[in-house]
Amino acid sequence: MATGKRALKKAKLRHAEYYDFQSVQDGLYRDSMNGKEFRNLISIIIMPENIRMAYRNLKKNPGSHTPGTDKKTINDIEKLTDEQLVNKIQEKFRWYRPQSVRRLEIPKGNGKTRPIGIPTIMDRLVQQCVLQVLEPICEAKFHEHSYGFRPNRSTGNAIAQAYKNMQMSHLHYVVDIDIKGFFDNVNHGKLLKQLWTLGIRD
Repeated sequence: MATGKRALKKAKLRHAEYYDFQSVQDGLYRDSMNGKEFRNLISIIIMPENIRMAYRNLKKNPGSHTPGTDKKTINDIEKLTDEQLVNKIQEKFRWYRPQSVRRLEIPKGNGKTRPIGIPTIMDRLVQQCVLQVLEPICEAKFHEHSYGFRPNRSTGNAIAQAYKNMQMSHLHYVVDIDIKGFFDNVNHGKLLKQLWTLGIRD
């Protein structure tokens, strides 16, 4: 699993370079580091290069073959020409309304289950377009020892840092905390305020 995730991350980096979007992301990261405020990010989000890269990144993800509530998968997107794909996504951003999310219960290691939501494939593509623009802005501001859901970071990095801290401090206790139903109950108002704090003014 870890090897698969590393391969996926490397593929994303290759796609950014191939679709000539790496320089845009580097610029967003640099501007964020310098404290710049960001407005009208939608003009970057709907760039054809960003849409094409989002499609390639999504296609590499095994989950792209899992249908949402509309029963469609990446195979249906593949039937579109490059121009049709770009136009379709750009049009979606004009009056975007996400479709309903398919809910599934997947097993956990302790025998229990946890719920996950599976958006439609088009919604996932839209989300990926947004992610690729917001991510470099946010990465520039995130704490260096935050490891969850970040590019080129893994549980292995977190464990290595924890081990290093324990060796240096001679403390050998670990506290494991799990916030029950966090993603289902997260305060979206506070999330929007955090985006504002990070310099995103859209």
